[in-house]
Amino acid sequence: MKTLNEYIIEAGQKGIAIGHFNISNIEALHGIYNASKKLSVEISQQVPIIIGVSEGEEEFIGREEVASLIKTIRERDNYPIFLNADHHYSFESVKKALDAGYDAAIIDAVKLPLEENITLTRKCVDYAKVLNEKYGRNILIEAELGFIGQSSKVMDSIPDEVSKATLTIPSDAKYFVEQTGINLIAPSVGNIHGMVKGGNPRLDIERIKEIKEACNTPIVLHGGSGIADIDFTNAIKEGIDVIHINTEIRVAFKDALTKFLNENPNEVAPYKFLKTGVEAVEVVVYNRLKLFNNL
Repeated sequence: MKTLNEYIIEAGQKGIAIGHFNISNIEALHGIYNASKKLSVEISQQVPIIIGVSEGEEEFIGREEVASLIKTIRERDNYPIFLNADHHYSFESVKKALDAGYDAAIIDAVKLPLEENITLTRKCVDYAKVLNEKYGRNILIEAELGFIGQSSKVMDSIPDEVSKATLTIPSDAKYFVEQTGINLIAPSVGNIHGMVKGGNPRLDIERIKEIKEACNTPIVLHGGSGIADIDFTNAIKEGIDVIHINTEIRVAFKDALTKFLNENPNEVAPYKFLKTGVEAVEVVVYNRLKLFNNL
């Protein structure tokens, strides 16, 4: 099986993007994996996916537990499913995830001054290199540059902190990649975490193109929930290689569960009402994967 890095490079060459979907319970994992297998059968080709767990999600589902789940699925089914430590805020938390067997990690030090961000990020990169060389692994380290908010919620309006002024500057991206040695960069290009009721802001497609040309590094689009389909398509054309979806999954899961329980107030068997959440997640992920793979 190809490495995650090889799949990401291949996606860029094909003009498609790999879907990254967050979980905090096994039901969401089932929905995501079911969707990817379904699409794989339809196109007679395996569709790689990345499962993400933030620090909070990881704490709930279990660091070692989720690593074992993903490893078991990958080895049992020979399927390209990978695990990413999404938005980890310290070297210690990144180290614990990598030691547990994660395939990738995002060190999020965007709130720090640039040089401090670089120092912390480079420390994570160096540690990943040690593990890669010692154990023959292929760990990837990603970092964020530019502010896109931190909420994975449905919001009434765009956060005040997110504006044109917080977009990533291409020359800064180039400098950041050169100084840190990261494998992937997550810039601010009009994207925000969470979803806005009135509609998410449009992506700055030209900025994506400029960043890609400046640093020639795989680009990850965070805050994919709520973005217009045409923006996804154009962003992928200009260099986006991985796209994160989280809030859409959470909303679909919650809505399906709420509907079922309202209609069946006496049902107490979790495997019955949680199944509706799995099915709802599968629909969201299936549609996103089709779009990201230009299908």
